[in-house]
Amino acid sequence: MSRIYNCNWLEVPWGDGDLGSWADRSPLHEAASQGRLLSLKTLLSQGYNVDTLTIDQVTPLHEACLGDHVGCARILLEAGANVNATTIDGVTPLFNACSRGSAACAELLLQYGAKAQWESCLPSPTHEAASRGHSECLEVLISWGIDVDQDLPHLGTPLYVACVSQQIHCIRKLLYAGANVQKGKHLQTPLHAAAQHSSTEIVNLLLEFGADINAKNSDFERPVDLAAPSSLVERLLLFHEATPSSLCQLCRLRIRNYIGRARLHLVPQLQLPTILKNFLQYR
Repeated sequence: MSRIYNCNWLEVPWGDGDLGSWADRSPLHEAASQGRLLSLKTLLSQGYNVDTLTIDQVTPLHEACLGDHVGCARILLEAGANVNATTIDGVTPLFNACSRGSAACAELLLQYGAKAQWESCLPSPTHEAASRGHSECLEVLISWGIDVDQDLPHLGTPLYVACVSQQIHCIRKLLYAGANVQKGKHLQTPLHAAAQHSSTEIVNLLLEFGADINAKNSDFERPVDLAAPSSLVERLLLFHEATPSSLCQLCRLRIRNYIGRARLHLVPQLQLPTILKNFLQYR
């Protein structure tokens, strides 16, 4: 059975995992997966097809990225490897890089034309990075202009996935990049997920970015209704329910909303005192 292509971030598996086979792996796959640069160069010089496939349509580039072997990935790409090759499960080399947490491989792939986001419902590198807590990969993807609010029906948004997995660093990256704090999975908001998982740190962070404590999910439950009874999260939400937001917080949220997500990266260039620019960027 193929080892990667376990899409544990999905609620429904992609394809039939039993189709995987190690028997059809080429020496090129082996060299790429083990990070053996010299062997890889030798095999390519001997005429091995850089995009040779296994039964599962796994390429050597998939293997190099899963193993965080940047040098091997570069050699394969320079030899013409298909940067957007997909396995039978729709997994790309970029997905593998984000699954492994290899920001260097992710950056390299994007430089060679990797598609960061697909319109179809394929395994999402952004959601994978967010769910696994690979904030550096997420930062790379954000710098290449991915939609931080990409909503997949079976997963929700990257922010929601990060809240479910309680990946605080990824949550920060997404919020700083302008992710919509209200967009989750259907009517379930990120705050619902945070309350359900009893994380006061994440709840506080979401509230700071303007999360609505009164939002109701499809069962007409508010986040406080999902918090464990008498827990710190329940007390925190009840406190915020009775305490109006500060003028300072409301002003920051209003200004950031006016600037718009697509232009938030321009805040450092505004002709404002540093203290105000830091304020707008939550620094």
